[in-house]
Amino acid sequence: MTQIIDHTKTVLVDAEKKMQKAVDATSSEFQHLRTGRASIMLVETIKVDYYNASTQLKSLASLTTPDARTIVIQPWDPASLGAIEKAIQTSELGLVPNNDGKLIRIQVPSLTDERRAELDRMIRKIAEEGRITVRNIRHEANDGVRKLEREGKIGEDVSKSTQKKVQDLTDKFARFVDELLAKKEREIKGA
Repeated sequence: MTQIIDHTKTVLVDAEKKMQKAVDATSSEFQHLRTGRASIMLVETIKVDYYNASTQLKSLASLTTPDARTIVIQPWDPASLGAIEKAIQTSELGLVPNNDGKLIRIQVPSLTDERRAELDRMIRKIAEEGRITVRNIRHEANDGVRKLEREGKIGEDVSKSTQKKVQDLTDKFARFVDELLAKKEREIKGA
């Protein structure tokens, strides 16, 4: 009996960890979208060509937001200012860096109605990708449970109850994605 519990528990724990990672990835993608408010998360992962190495901006500079519409980037190596400015300009964020020779200031513009609609489409797509990932993990877990049943390691009743638990996890993590989506929608509408 202990062996059966171990097999099913392993499947459930593994599925839950993977689903949590999927929700975390969705949350991370949401945080890197520009919503009209200054946030260092918008720029911290921009790749900068620094001495022929692709380096994240957060590794090259101090990033601050002195107010709701401004991001200030102060590089630790002043020679990297030009490379940082170029990386921001070529990113798909649509931000305009202002280089004063010592630091870079970015004024985050207010969202236009067109940009809000575009962001809305993007966040819905990201959320759907998150839900699809969660459902794929469910499918994987259920396949694992059915395999255990075919191999005779668990009975049909244990298989069905474990698949029900996997579905409960799927519903729980899909709700988490929906909550993240709703929060991001409010943020975009309020920006």
